[in-house]
Amino acid sequence: MFNSEEHKSLPRSDKTNKCEECGKEFTRSYSLKIHKRIHSGEKPFKCDICGRMFAQKGYLNQHLRMHNGLKAYKCELCGKKFAQKGYLKTHYMIHYGEKPYKCEICGRMFTQYQHLKMHLKIHCGQKSFKCEACGRLFRQNTELKVHLRTHSGEKPFKCKICGTKFTQTSNLKRHLRIHNGETQYKCEECGKEFISLINLQSHLKIHSGEKPFKCTLCGKVFSHAHQLKIHLRIHSGEKPYKCQECGKEFTQSQNLKQHSRSHTGEKPYKCDLCEKSFGYSQNLKKHLIVHSR
Repeated sequence: MFNSEEHKSLPRSDKTNKCEECGKEFTRSYSLKIHKRIHSGEKPFKCDICGRMFAQKGYLNQHLRMHNGLKAYKCELCGKKFAQKGYLKTHYMIHYGEKPYKCEICGRMFTQYQHLKMHLKIHCGQKSFKCEACGRLFRQNTELKVHLRTHSGEKPFKCKICGTKFTQTSNLKRHLRIHNGETQYKCEECGKEFISLINLQSHLKIHSGEKPFKCTLCGKVFSHAHQLKIHLRIHSGEKPYKCQECGKEFTQSQNLKQHSRSHTGEKPYKCDLCEKSFGYSQNLKKHLIVHSR
């Protein structure tokens, strides 16, 4: 017969299962296996409704409540509802201004421990997530996920007003300021307005002719760092953007996007005079010469 008192007196097993990546120890090998997914980015459990992936089955079950509309936990202050009690508890911290998790290095405060953990990677320089396409490393799996869109050309966030697509929601939000008329920074040279100071500073180089970024291999100079980065691929032969249909590779995501139209048949450039459509802007320009004769 099972003796509960005798069971309580049994010594706990040592944490013999150690993670080779970060040194964290676990009492069970199964717990270590799940933990390793943080470093590898592995998410074997998929939501059949929206395709989102999860590292643990429990997380998937919690996520499914959103699709089922099961939000049993309500905030008494603002009425917002949540699928999990933990989410409601974290939400209350917003109303109370509570940030119980402090970074001992810089003093920054956080409402969630997970946010503190992600923040600490900035100080320690830890980058566990690697892009298989170009080898670049990232601190978070979400950063890697966004980066991968530069290789695939995927832009899932679309402006409902003009149809422009973006790789990140933050870029879409900045773009929407243009439609809302939120242009705070004006160029004194030409009167053009911008939604951020960095965009204005970048634009001013057109007027000044400033080109501070120089290629050490051929001496060519550029106005912006990203222009130099793209140029260097000519010397290195790097082509990080690959077509999933035919395998052809490109130095720029824009070139891949244009090439993809040869597979999809998309023709976004339309002539206003005869309604003929083209896959490339330069073809439309050539066509317009016909009307000008």
